[in-house]
Amino acid sequence: MEKNNIVLKIGGSLLFEQENKINSKRIIDICEIIRNSYNYNTIIIVVGGGIIAREYINFIRKTTKNEALSDIMGINISRINAQLIISYLGNKAYPIVPKSIEDLSCAVLTGRIIIMGGLQPGQSTTSVALEVAEFIKAEKVLILTNVDGIYDKDPKKNKDAKKINRLNYDGLKNLILAESDNNQAAAGEYRIFDAVSLQILKRSNIKVLIGSGLELNNFKKCWNGELENFGTIISD
Repeated sequence: MEKNNIVLKIGGSLLFEQENKINSKRIIDICEIIRNSYNYNTIIIVVGGGIIAREYINFIRKTTKNEALSDIMGINISRINAQLIISYLGNKAYPIVPKSIEDLSCAVLTGRIIIMGGLQPGQSTTSVALEVAEFIKAEKVLILTNVDGIYDKDPKKNKDAKKINRLNYDGLKNLILAESDNNQAAAGEYRIFDAVSLQILKRSNIKVLIGSGLELNNFKKCWNGELENFGTIISD
């Protein structure tokens, strides 16, 4: 059976616990699920910056009012997080964090698991995940976050928020535009999708599954091809 390519986006919030300590158990659990799977040809993991990146970004934003510098800091922290995953995966992982699509094209040739952070200012790590998925012609993108899917409104602020099990691209766009403001790509601002990622998603026609990384049983089943309905599914 032909193996497909896959991209996994790990939200930076999943790497840390209270008091900003590294969540070693969750990182190990996620890595073990990935390392023990032989279902895929090429695996690329994109890691977000999380609370640590936002702390740095907020300081720079307050003291310099320089959004480009804030973006660069967020990218650097996401790459450090990526290096953390590389260190655990050992020889299974490509040892260098790609900083461009050109770097990625070389890394893919090694057949190892590739772990990345951000690429360029103004681009979220979700956009990076979709861009590299388009580049390697991935079958799908899995996004692990601290919620179990997409809701009609922010579930952390609204108790009556309802989870959406399936969306098409236009439905996702309308939902995001209804909830967004003019700072969709501001560094460190947490949204699963921003304007850039929406554009890539529309043109690439890649299937995206968004689900919880807090409880990993369903993720494991999805990763191993045993579960199709994981979190929220976005497809045409």
